[in-house]
Amino acid sequence: MLEQPTFGQRLRALRIKRGLSQAALAGDVISTGYLSRLESGARRPTVRVAEYLAERLNAPMTEFEAPPGETGRAAVQTSVVAPILAAVISGADDDLADTLADALRTGEEWDPALRWEGLWLLAGARGRQGRHDDEHALFSKLVELSDELGIPTLQARARTQLSRCARIRGDNVAAREHAAEAHRVAAGISLGDRIAALQALVSVEAELGLFTEARTHVDELCALTEPAGDKHHAEALWAAATVRVRQNDHAGARALLERALNTLDSRRDLVMWLRLRLAAASLYLQGSPAVTGRARAVLEEVAPVVGLVGTELHQQQLLTLRAHLAFEEGRLDEARASCAQIGDEPALLSFRERIRFAALCGRLRIADGDREGGIEALQDLARQSESAHNVELAAEIWRVLAETLAAGYAAPAGTARKQGRTRSRAR
Repeated sequence: MLEQPTFGQRLRALRIKRGLSQAALAGDVISTGYLSRLESGARRPTVRVAEYLAERLNAPMTEFEAPPGETGRAAVQTSVVAPILAAVISGADDDLADTLADALRTGEEWDPALRWEGLWLLAGARGRQGRHDDEHALFSKLVELSDELGIPTLQARARTQLSRCARIRGDNVAAREHAAEAHRVAAGISLGDRIAALQALVSVEAELGLFTEARTHVDELCALTEPAGDKHHAEALWAAATVRVRQNDHAGARALLERALNTLDSRRDLVMWLRLRLAAASLYLQGSPAVTGRARAVLEEVAPVVGLVGTELHQQQLLTLRAHLAFEEGRLDEARASCAQIGDEPALLSFRERIRFAALCGRLRIADGDREGGIEALQDLARQSESAHNVELAAEIWRVLAETLAAGYAAPAGTARKQGRTRSRAR
């Protein structure tokens, strides 16, 4: 009964089914490190420990046994699959993604919980690679498998990520359906899952222009996270700022995002600190007029951190924001250079970010004298946004088209005055 790896696999499945973290299950009797080694199969449990865990899980000891006929198959699965999963988990090595994908294609007889874990890891790798169609297909499979397993925690997490992926691809209607279902399922489970589902729901409602619903859900999100005052509350304030931006309340959005920036210490979560500052710079550049001085200061502050701990996505975001800033300040050669460095397909960016980057490229075409081509490109982007039910983004594209044309096909309005002041100070 206490043979590994069967015991560890059953223990992990039971814990997840109960919606418990390792710390909650371990209690004061055993350490989370020891529990982790039990679940991985690295340690064999004593009868006393097994009895303690069964009591904590409110389950009979027989729950730790594999169903008849599965022991041999589980051993084969573990010998083939476990090393791959361990390598992916321990190293976050996306080069192993194809190996994992091959194993999954031949793994129809896997233990469902093990297959779920493999699909989850592969979906994350595909997302980091910018292969969002593959990522979406994998999260769709995870939703189906979660429903088969009947585990609310997995159902909520799979739907939350499927919503995020659908929004990145520009399918906001489907994204809202997935997020709403995740929110419903997460109501009875952990706080972290409820927060994640709400964040997904608020984001897509803001994209769709459903501001009443978005404000209701973002208020719920802020109330949930305020007691802790940690990175979750900073993310909630960020989400609230996003809603304000979509309503063209840029002053209110800046105030909320400044609170978020002040809430999170970089020593607590450096990556979240980085993400918040990239979001702040984007917000400062979306207003009319853009708050270029503040955007420049934030980008200068965050650039060394992107070089230190940033992913390829963060690097693309930083480059696009620098390009936007250069355009707004009339440094068109720098804007062109940044756009050329990014290339035509910034695949890691979200749908909104890709549309805004493409719009910048269209504005540069107009500034360079290709009036007809630039106008046509911007009109097409506005229509793409409307097709994605993102009316607010479409309105932004129409606005920047009008502003660019009004600037006389050169630098944005006000640039000459800025350059004149710069020359005066230089003299």
